Amino acid sequence: MIRIGILANEPSGDQLGAGLIKALRARYDDVRIEGVGGPLMEQQGCISLYPMERLSVMGFTEVFKHLPELLGIRRRLVRHFIDTRPDLFIGIDAPDFNIGLEHRLKKAGIPTVHYVSPTVWAWRPKRVNKIRQSVDLLLSIFPFEVEFLTKHRVPVCYVGHPLADEIPLENSRTEAREQLGISPGDRVIAILPGSRVSEIKALSETFLAAARHCRARDENCRFLVPLVNERTRGEFQSIRQSFAPDLPLTLLTGRSRIVMQAADVVLTASGTATLEALLFKRPMVVAYRLSPVTFWLARGLNLVKTPYIAMANLLAGEKIAPEFIQHQATPDALCDALFGFLDFPERMEAMQRVCMRVHRELRQDSSRKAAEAIVRLLEDG
Repeated sequence: MIRIGILANEPSGDQLGAGLIKALRARYDDVRIEGVGGPLMEQQGCISLYPMERLSVMGFTEVFKHLPELLGIRRRLVRHFIDTRPDLFIGIDAPDFNIGLEHRLKKAGIPTVHYVSPTVWAWRPKRVNKIRQSVDLLLSIFPFEVEFLTKHRVPVCYVGHPLADEIPLENSRTEAREQLGISPGDRVIAILPGSRVSEIKALSETFLAAARHCRARDENCRFLVPLVNERTRGEFQSIRQSFAPDLPLTLLTGRSRIVMQAADVVLTASGTATLEALLFKRPMVVAYRLSPVTFWLARGLNLVKTPYIAMANLLAGEKIAPEFIQHQATPDALCDALFGFLDFPERMEAMQRVCMRVHRELRQDSSRKAAEAIVRLLEDG
């Protein structure tokens, strides 16, 4: 039996992990996979030792508040994997948690793989030295990362992004609207305030206020709000009830893709949702807001080395999606940016052409490619 340890700490990692586990099970008849994963990974047979939500923490101050619990879980996972000695450990994203875990396991003689490169090319570049010491293989999902990692002697394999394989190059807005019962004549704005409760709390009031402004500008605007799970839906609904109870919008759970497919434009928190919007070729407006202390530390220490916050813009190599950070993310500014697409179809079309180019670059059959790279590592000992 092949025994593999694995850890993901948020919904995007759960998606990556589920595809990888499925591909590994296609290669091995007898494989045991355990660690930490979400519902999608568990559906593929991952045995989760801790609820994934206990590790889903964002930002300096937010992590600090939960640090004792996080460190305790990591210590117990290190001991568990050293005692049970899997053939290989895979950390999916979550570099601040996983790289330290991988470092300890590699020192103990357990081969380690990290899936999704930490953004060392964007901020805190000195982390690449710890990564090199901690992983036997890094699976990169974005093509621009390979040159930087190779330069710093990190063993890397570019595998593309599974979402680019799952989402078709062409998709029908009409079909999606029929499934959701939406009129073809409505102006549909998808609102995605984030996958973490901390993001929901930081952005929901601003997004709801922006929706109000949009509705005042055009009463044909319709708002769809897909939430990742019942917890984030409950948090958003609570904020809506206290802040904008009369605003007409539709809440959904776990249906972000069909919502994006049905939408004309997307208002989203920075994160994996910007990549999904890109793959659906939907114009987007991106907001990002951290706690004041976290933002002050990031700016004051000059930690960010990239010109954009949205992955869609990084992949495109240009600002195809307007970005609004911290105090810039006002309801008026977000509304104006959304109508900058709605009222100018030529801007939509130009963005869609760029999105198609990027989609083709990322479409690599990545779960299979990642599984093959892991199999080679296992077989090479």
